[in-house]
This record gives sequence, C-alpha cells and structure tokens, in this order.
Amino acid sequence: MRAGLYARVSTHDQQTLGLQSEAMSAYIKNRGWLIAKSVEDVGSGAKEQPGRESLLMAARRREIDAIVVWRLDRWGRSVADLMSTLRELLDLGLGFISLAEALDLSTPSGRAMAGMLAIFAEFEREILRERVRAGIAQARKEGRPHGRPRTASLKTEEVLRLKAEQVSHSEIARRLGIGRTSVRRIVAIG
Repeated sequence: MRAGLYARVSTHDQQTLGLQSEAMSAYIKNRGWLIAKSVEDVGSGAKEQPGRESLLMAARRREIDAIVVWRLDRWGRSVADLMSTLRELLDLGLGFISLAEALDLSTPSGRAMAGMLAIFAEFEREILRERVRAGIAQARKEGRPHGRPRTASLKTEEVLRLKAEQVSHSEIARRLGIGRTSVRRIVAIG
C-alpha cells in the first residue's frame, strides 16, 4: 500500500509537527506500507491548506492508496468539509486512517465513528463560541473592558503629531509599534 501522510499545526502549536510525523511514519513502517507522499501545513484549519490540497490531488491521480493523519481535527476544517473530503476519498476507494482516534475509515464502523467524532468536535466548538459570547456580554453589562487591549488609541497624539510632520503611515506604524490600519483610522478620525 502506498500511503500519503498529512501533518498540520497551528502557528502557535508548532511543537507537535515532529510528533505527528514520527507517529505516522512508525504506523506505516509497522504495516509494511510505503510512504508515497508526506506533506505538512502550518496554519489554522480554517484557512487554505496547500499541502492537503496536493495530497487530495495525488489521491485523485491514484498515486496513493491511503491517507494517514495524526488526528481527525488535523484534516478537517469543519464537519461539512471533513465529511465531504472523506466521502470523496471513499468514493475513490482510498483508505483513511486517523491514529489518535484509532479509526480506519475503510470499515463501516470506522466511518460511523468518524461521523460521530466530527459532530462532537463541532458541538464543542459551538459551546466554546457561546461561552465567549456570554463572557463578552457579561463584561459589557458590568462595564469591564474586554477584547484586545487598546494600544493604538493610546498613541493618538503621537500619531497625529508625526502625520503633521509628513511622516508616512508605514513609518508612523513602525516607530510606534502599531499597525498601519490603526494609523489610518486615527488619522481619518483626528
């Protein structure tokens, strides 16, 4: 069997990339399979994943027989995305293995379990969103600050002074350690 390995980390969680690759390589070695393609993506699951797309293209060209991931959440961006890509892989006759959940989606029980896990993962994200919204509403009700600290607005006088001296927005942002968008907003208001 020719396997494609897929590893993904968020920009703030890069220490697991090696762990993912080692675990998948060991799994492939124990099964006596060949690693036909190994790809890695760095970034949020909600954004474009060029490595994943290249692995899907390899699957469509029949260059691999199975895709191995460390965990299901490394592969899918959402429940809908996870289900549609898994359906496509199954229609192509490819295996899909998730090591952490011990899932082999070439079996009926593996497909059912993957669906349930994906639904619970989406449910967990929705609960987290609701908690964040409730926390923000409570902070507003109590008059407490919430969200990102107001750093740029504290430098309004300096921004306006530098702009009056004909300093560019980029240079103002660099000197004061704030974003260009913040500089433009302050200049527009001021």
